[in-house]
Parts: sequence; C-alpha cells; structure tokens
Amino acid sequence: GDKASVWKSCIPTNNKGPRNNPTCLTVFDPSIHLILKLKYCGLAVLSNILRERFIFRFFIFNLHRVVIQIKLPIEIRIMNLRVLVVLVLLSFGLVESEQQEEFANYSQPIPYASTPVEMVAIEGGVFSMGSTSGKSDELPLHEVKVGDLWVAKQEITWEQYEAFVFKREIREPYADRELLKKYSIDGITGATTPYVEMSFGMGKDGYPAVNMTQYAALMFCKWLTAKTGIFYRLPTEAEWEYICKKGESEEPLDSIAVYKENSGKKYAKIGTTKADKSGIFDLKGNVAEWTMDQYSDSFYKKSGSDNPWNRPQVLYPRVARGGAWNSPAEACTCSARMASDKKWKQRDPQLPKSRWWLTNAPFVGFRIVRPAKVPSAKEIKEYWLEPIEDYGM
Repeated sequence: GDKASVWKSCIPTNNKGPRNNPTCLTVFDPSIHLILKLKYCGLAVLSNILRERFIFRFFIFNLHRVVIQIKLPIEIRIMNLRVLVVLVLLSFGLVESEQQEEFANYSQPIPYASTPVEMVAIEGGVFSMGSTSGKSDELPLHEVKVGDLWVAKQEITWEQYEAFVFKREIREPYADRELLKKYSIDGITGATTPYVEMSFGMGKDGYPAVNMTQYAALMFCKWLTAKTGIFYRLPTEAEWEYICKKGESEEPLDSIAVYKENSGKKYAKIGTTKADKSGIFDLKGNVAEWTMDQYSDSFYKKSGSDNPWNRPQVLYPRVARGGAWNSPAEACTCSARMASDKKWKQRDPQLPKSRWWLTNAPFVGFRIVRPAKVPSAKEIKEYWLEPIEDYGM
C-alpha cells in the first residue's frame, strides 16, 4: 500500500487517560486520500458514496488475502482479519473513520471576519473552586474536576461578533447534515440589528464586543459550530475559574487587567495588558465574561464535583466572571462572581425587551471554549438554551 495515505478507523473505548483517545487501527491505501480530502472539504454526500465503494472493494481485497493467500505470514493474516472486523463495523455505522487531532493551540477562522480566534489548549484537572477571602457567594471552598478544553486567547471582538449579527444570512454552506444532527442544530436564530450604537462610543476596531445577552453569546457559539463543524460554547463557571486559576501569577493587577483604577472609564483593545501564564489575555478586567450558569449564592453548597453546571431556569440572574473596566480590584479575581440584573436592559423601550441586546451593560462580553471530549447530541441540546421573554418584571 501507499504509506503516504493513512486511514485510521477508531473504536471508542473506556480509556480514562487525559485525552480519552480512541483505539485506532491504521490501514494504508492510496484511494482513501481522496475520500478524506473530500470529507474535510465538506462534500459529505460524494465522500460517503466513495467511502461505501471503497469499503466494499477493500473488504473483498482483505477477504481474499485472509482466506485465499494462505502462504501469508500469520501476523499479516491476523492484521487483515482485524481490518475485516473494522470494515464490517463501518458498514453498520458502528465505527466512524476520523482524523486524529493533536491537543494543541490552533487558530479558528471566523466567517466574514479578518481575524481568527486563537484557541489555547488547557489540560484539565482538579482544583479548589471558591475563596475564603472573597464574598459569601464564593463559599464554601470545594474541590471540582474539569476536563481538557480549548479556550479563546482573547475576548470575542466586535468584528467577530458582528459577522454573526449582520452577515449570518449570507448563503454560504454550513457543516454537513450529519454533523448538525450530532450537535443538535436544526436551525440558527440570528440577532436583531441594535437600534443604538452598542459600543457607546468606546470603539469597535480591535475592542471586545459588549452589551449582548447570555442567550446572544450562546447563539454566536451555535452559529460558529454550524459554520465550522466544531462544537463551541460558553464556559461553565467551573471551567472559567479553573482556567483563570491555572494561569495565575504574581504579576500585579495593573499589569494584567483593565479595571476601575487604570481604565480611564472605558474598555481597552484586546491584548492591551500582559497575558497570564497560560498565554490568555483579559480574564481579569476589561469586560466581564458570560458563563453558561444561572447565578445562585448557595449553588456551591449543593453543586457536584465533576464540572458542575447550574443550568438556567429563569432569566435573572445569570453569571458573568472576571470583573470589568468599571470594576474595583476586589471584583477582578478568579473567584469573584457577577450576577446579571434586569437593570442591564433599563433603557430598552420594547415589550418584551430584546432577547439579544442589553442597553445598560457596556461592561459585559464573552469568550468561547471547546471541550476536548465532544458531548453527546442529547447533552449538547441541553446547552442550546431556549430564550425566555423579558417583560421587565
């Protein structure tokens, strides 16, 4: 065979290692190069047709080698027998062929935006969530486990966010239907055009996007997932705090955060301050960042230890983290929690109020994460929260 073209058929296992890697059987064949290339380019239908024909041809080829060519060494015959087993599983859809991805930093292009989102690989682990020196809602200190994930190096910018807001309807392809089904995506709802200038004159070019609701930030993630075929979402509170604490250093706050004492009463361009030890910017200060969670001051007393998520059931309050350009130093810590409030839409004259925009929160933005272990379709469906109408009550 042509060893320049490698096909890996991966059988999921109960591997408890840090990557949850599947067990892989490597098969060499020159024709598979075209199939993988077509699949990677999104031509799913043609790819599947060629793949089915290839599986049938390769099945017959290996059956011949196992049964007819008795003189082959026993090791090769056993290997070919294993190949036959995988091909049978493939034919019944019990195994998927996929390219293995290295757990490393990468760049994620954003459709219609000139700058990509730089994604940083963060190895999971166990940490102490909460604080004994903060507010009462940071207690009790408790042990939490978080899995491997990628996190955006910087907060989502206006250019990146407005690609979703203003250019979502451009007729360019989404990921193939099987991937959309896998990610529980049957449609993409787009943000409405804001009726006021949402940066409040603080700037847009290179600045973090602000004034969007948690639902809007999550729908950006859903849109990006549909466009790229890669599952993105907001971080849970636990993930956000783990990432922040993992990158903490002895640097003074002034050098790593834009906050009340040094902001000049406005946010700064992303990456203005020093990065943390993990290479991530602005986790503390600049703009607070949406998480996936409902806010509860007593949640830590009853939360689990495996990446707990307080799934929102009501509109207010939800959790933002990290403090902002108008926050005091004590709010710009890894454990400080910010609860959303209906006052963040105080100037919205509509009834119901916008599900997409805040009118009084130019201090709230977001960054995205990508879990290394892709959840099931059922679990992903739980992440795509349904909107709750806001009547200002």
